[in-house]
Amino acid sequence: MIVFHKNYLWVVVPKISYQKNLMPAFQKALLFLRIDKNQMMKKLVVLAIAITAMACQQNKIGYVDSVKIMDDYQEKIDVDARFQTKAQAMTRKRDSISQAFQMELQEFQSKAQSMSQQNAQEQYSQIQQRGQQIGQQLQQEEQQLQQKSQAEMDTLVRKVKKEIRAYGKANGYTYILGGGDGGSVIYGDDAKDLTDEILKILNDKYEN
Repeated sequence: MIVFHKNYLWVVVPKISYQKNLMPAFQKALLFLRIDKNQMMKKLVVLAIAITAMACQQNKIGYVDSVKIMDDYQEKIDVDARFQTKAQAMTRKRDSISQAFQMELQEFQSKAQSMSQQNAQEQYSQIQQRGQQIGQQLQQEEQQLQQKSQAEMDTLVRKVKKEIRAYGKANGYTYILGGGDGGSVIYGDDAKDLTDEILKILNDKYEN
């Protein structure tokens, strides 16, 4: 039994005694061992620190700047450039169609004065309907382009995450955290920064 008394920890140990000329019997006696409570607490603190240090050594942790990886990943740069070219072509197409439609509308307005009211209304309705159809078609094409672009970006993000997981597993990392804007790492030792290593692997695989 353990008892605290007057800032000391007392360990109570049963003691066996015998009575002379009688059958042996157990008599309970108390043997107190004085242990300094402050010394014990210091030892417990040291033990806790040692256990924590061992746990930290067992966890191998690194981090990457996710924004930098995506910005400097050559495949992502090429995908951006490709869709930027397509977006510019789509803009030129829309501007060209819009300009042609405006010219057609102006021509109609100049001829409408010599038309009957019914004929003018019919032609104007046809032009207006055609303009709506063209606008819907262009909008649909732009949405499709955006969807394809987003799908390719999602594929690249999955590829980057897969490469990070493979690197971590191959090199014995317990955790690889994501840094950069919106990441979970506010500060990290430069020695734990794996960004350049991961980026080199990604770019080498893409180029080869």
